[in-house]
Amino acid sequence: MELAKILYQHNATVYIAGRSKEKGDRAVAELKKLYPDSKGKAVFLALDLADQSTIKKSADEFMSKESRLDVLTQNAGVMVPPSGSKDAHGHDLQMGTNCLGPWLFAQCLLPVLKKTAATAPPGSVRTTWAASSAIAFSPTGGVAFENGKVQDQSVLGVQYGQTKVGNVYLAHEFARRYGADGIVSVSWNPGNLKTDLTRHGWAVTKFFLNTLILYPAVYGGYTELFAACSPDISAKDNGAFIIPWGRIGYLRPDMVAAEKSKEEGGTGISQQFWDWCEQECKQYL
Repeated sequence: MELAKILYQHNATVYIAGRSKEKGDRAVAELKKLYPDSKGKAVFLALDLADQSTIKKSADEFMSKESRLDVLTQNAGVMVPPSGSKDAHGHDLQMGTNCLGPWLFAQCLLPVLKKTAATAPPGSVRTTWAASSAIAFSPTGGVAFENGKVQDQSVLGVQYGQTKVGNVYLAHEFARRYGADGIVSVSWNPGNLKTDLTRHGWAVTKFFLNTLILYPAVYGGYTELFAACSPDISAKDNGAFIIPWGRIGYLRPDMVAAEKSKEEGGTGISQQFWDWCEQECKQYL
């Protein structure tokens, strides 16, 4: 919402996607109330990333209304929900919502992204993916595989970190595949923010975080804005990892190795994760 506020007040066309029409309509009304002089457009788009069978419909609805898409910000996130929470297809809810749904949504919107990039200024058409400082808690290699499948982590915080590394890898792989089409793809750690992401956490933990560690949510908007619009990001930075409050950061050595193929001397985990997402989503493309 913070990024939407920044963009809308500067006359941008902004689509706010989400599951709840009530919340979405409320967010659109808030934007229009806050910035009554904006010449932009604010629209709610129904999107349930936890149900792959609905995602193409959402993308098609957008493309029926708009002929261009300059920036796709993949900002959805579920963190440490109740144990055993699943998406509509039986995947861990965090993996389904944070990685699989966004992968499918980006693929469904790929035609309009390519079309926009064909005539837009170089480096201006972008997909950006929500990572987190929680990547520090991910397993070795960032994402763990067993028998060719992503291995869900038994500790919810570790599983959340794994999904956030998943988005780092999806950004990298999207850049590798579609950079030649003029699309820049980066991931970003928004910073530690006061949002409802911690709604499933313990009350004492939330109090500690909100009081001592977390920053106002608008700071995350600044990081997202840098990833989406900064001229400091160009094609040479495709696949980069952005850190607060808008600069290129670094990954753990095992993640750097994961982004390289085995032929390049790496582990190939990033490409393996992309392939797994494609396998899990392909019937809904």
